[in-house]
Amino acid sequence: MATIRELLLAAASAGDVEARHEVEILLGHVLQRERAWLFTHAEFVPDSAQVDKFLELVGARRRGEPIAYLIGKRGFWTLDLTVTPDVLIPRPETELLVELALERIPPDAEFQLADLGTGSGAIALAIASERPRSHVLATDASTAALAIAKGNAQRLGINNIEYSEGDWCAALGSRVFEMIISNPPYIAADDAHLAQGDLRFEPASALASGADGLDAIRQIIDAAPRHLASGGWLLLEHGFDQGESVRGLLGRRGLIEVQSWQDLAGHDRISGGRQP
Repeated sequence: MATIRELLLAAASAGDVEARHEVEILLGHVLQRERAWLFTHAEFVPDSAQVDKFLELVGARRRGEPIAYLIGKRGFWTLDLTVTPDVLIPRPETELLVELALERIPPDAEFQLADLGTGSGAIALAIASERPRSHVLATDASTAALAIAKGNAQRLGINNIEYSEGDWCAALGSRVFEMIISNPPYIAADDAHLAQGDLRFEPASALASGADGLDAIRQIIDAAPRHLASGGWLLLEHGFDQGESVRGLLGRRGLIEVQSWQDLAGHDRISGGRQP
């Protein structure tokens, strides 16, 4: 039987740091141990069932399946979230949307906020955890996605959040909020990247939105002001090259203080505006 050291060496390509990192994550998942434990127990010999499961996961990763789906979780903000192929994998750049929202929510305010297309609940749960006196409504058109979000909230003990099933602002009913945020699909339907990498395995409805990628954003911008209190913010994540278009949509809908915020790569990533 092989030791941890031997299994890792055999599974990772020689000199490939990323592959080594990934197989360490997979083996740690199978053994239910942190990566650091693997280094201090390099001579440990996993049993045959553990080896078989590890090799199965390595094979799936080589076929391109995302690490997050293989181990069933992904870190976002300060939270460890359950993820499945029913939801988009939370990405670091989306944390900018959380930061911008928190800057506009007083720590002790009983603030009303809606997160449209919540998926795993990443954005809603991050904000709800940081602003426990606020109330967050998380919406999604997918029953399966809402089940994942609810499960994450229960496991994390975050209770200042509720859920509504429906498509974008249709899930809000007649309610009015002090902020509406969303990370909607924004990739063009014919974008070649949809057939590459992790995107091949993520739900298409959470990625692509019409010929220019802006269909969902148009729907949200058109309807959201009817659900915003005076002075309320609408904040939207979008593609790196869509800032100008989204700002135009926001301005034409009558929102004020329209602007974009850049990600760490210097690209427009979030755009938003306020209800007059």
